[in-house]
Amino acid sequence: MSLQLLWGLLAAHPAKLINVLALLITCPGGLLLHFARRREVQARESLAAEEGVVDAFYQRVPRYYYILGFSCLAMALLLSWFSTWV
Repeated sequence: MSLQLLWGLLAAHPAKLINVLALLITCPGGLLLHFARRREVQARESLAAEEGVVDAFYQRVPRYYYILGFSCLAMALLLSWFSTWV
C-alpha cells in the first residue's frame, strides 16, 4: 500500500484517526488502574501476613498509578468527544 493511499484514507476520515488515538491512550490508562489495584491488594496481604506497618512507598505508588490512569482515561474521553465535532 503506498503512502499516498494511506494518507488519503487518514485525511478522508479524521474522526476515526482521533478515535484510534483515544483508544491507544485508553489502554495504558486501564493497565495503570489495574496495576494499582493489584499493588494495593499485595500491600494489604503483606500487612496481614507480617502484622507490621506497610512501607510508605507501597502507599504512595498506587496513588500515582491512580492519578496517571484516570488522567489517561479522561484525556481519551476528551479526544473521543472532540472526534464527534470533527
